[in-house]
Amino acid sequence: MQITVLGKSPSWQDAGGACSGYLVQERDYALLLDCGNGVFSKLRAVRDYVDLDGVLISHLHADHFLDLVPFSYALIHGPRGATDRVRPELHVPLGGGELFRRVVGCWGDAELIERAFELHEYDAGDQLALGPLRIRFQEVPHFTRTFAVELGDGDGRMTYSADCGPNEGLVEFASGTDLLLIEATLPFADGDGERGHMTAREAGEHGRRAAARRVVLTHISDELNADRAVSEAREGYGDEVELAREGAVYTI
Repeated sequence: MQITVLGKSPSWQDAGGACSGYLVQERDYALLLDCGNGVFSKLRAVRDYVDLDGVLISHLHADHFLDLVPFSYALIHGPRGATDRVRPELHVPLGGGELFRRVVGCWGDAELIERAFELHEYDAGDQLALGPLRIRFQEVPHFTRTFAVELGDGDGRMTYSADCGPNEGLVEFASGTDLLLIEATLPFADGDGERGHMTAREAGEHGRRAAARRVVLTHISDELNADRAVSEAREGYGDEVELAREGAVYTI
């Protein structure tokens, strides 16, 4: 299984960057995990979009799905769409179809995304078999219903935290994972109550408690001090930690 970082920014894009988006490839199957603003152009740099088999959205915040809009226009109205029409599978949390209709309906084509993609909605407890990939979900605390995602191919596992505050459910879900791709949005903890994001140190601590074999920080702004974030995460994890960068490829 190969994971390529297309975008790793938080809700505002890095300079020249993109929000959340990761290309997961196993044999000849290709899945886009999240499709935030800027991700479609990054995808086009590494793979023909008509050759993408599916898209999986972790939660319904714009920085994780907004580029479904240009992607849809390309599939339907682009020159490739006119001659080689495909409808990749699109898997979204429950209620995603209604939300997409409200968003794109504001400018007159409420069914744009559903015409471009084969839409499916998932919920907590569901498991998917997408090509050679087996996928599980774990609900995590955020400002809307959000799911951490596990992708396995029978030989290895990758766990994606999506956006979340500190939580034991993610630790249990990611136990023993080969790669933990975990958010580290906050420069410091903002209060003692429930939160929707983590610090780098907390991300590292989650990796240590989960006994993850490899930890990669993501959903972190280029305006933060990268060396400091990695150092704090390393202290929490107890071993080396990496910072996601666009174009980076991880193999499991």
